[in-house]
Amino acid sequence: MVRAPNLPESSEQQHNTTFTLYLPRNVTLAVTQEQFETLAQVNRDLRLERNTQGELIVNPPTGSETGHRNVKIAYQVVKWVEEGGGGVPFDSSTGFILPNGATRSPDVAWIAQDRWDKLTPEEREGFAPLCPDFVVELRSKSDAMEPLRRKMREYIANGTRLGWLLDRKNRRVEVYPQGRAVEVLENPKTLSGEDILPGFVLQLKGIW
Repeated sequence: MVRAPNLPESSEQQHNTTFTLYLPRNVTLAVTQEQFETLAQVNRDLRLERNTQGELIVNPPTGSETGHRNVKIAYQVVKWVEEGGGGVPFDSSTGFILPNGATRSPDVAWIAQDRWDKLTPEEREGFAPLCPDFVVELRSKSDAMEPLRRKMREYIANGTRLGWLLDRKNRRVEVYPQGRAVEVLENPKTLSGEDILPGFVLQLKGIW
């Protein structure tokens, strides 16, 4: 059962409004994009995603170790942008509506400035209707690899030009480049942004 109240009109109402979502085990919930956006707005503490079938995916909050490493990755991307790399970076709380209709939230994402500039103010405020040029997914110890691989393939199929899947458990990185085969790196010390993020080098010492 899902109970979805009207969105609150003030911060005080929002503080006093609750949202309860009941999903029996092994049961999925199909929602429209509009319903998904309402759910996301009243459940800001949850990382919600929506697949191409409209099924709601509720991701548990990130564990402290994974969250700590996520922000270190994001910091390095932001630092590169602010030092002249350009483009617009995003953290794991950001949702994007992909061309296939799914709504996804990579752990770290980046969009080229010219693509961002083409969006309307309304599109920027909501879930941007595009697939990021660059994405990072960081595997936590409880994550299975195959669902993450499916997400990476989905990003690439929808326009991502470069993606990194970091398997912290095994110190392994799967590099997903647009138009080339997946490359697996064993315990690398750095990762190159190639010609997608020219000059960007991710230092992995503090990530492993």
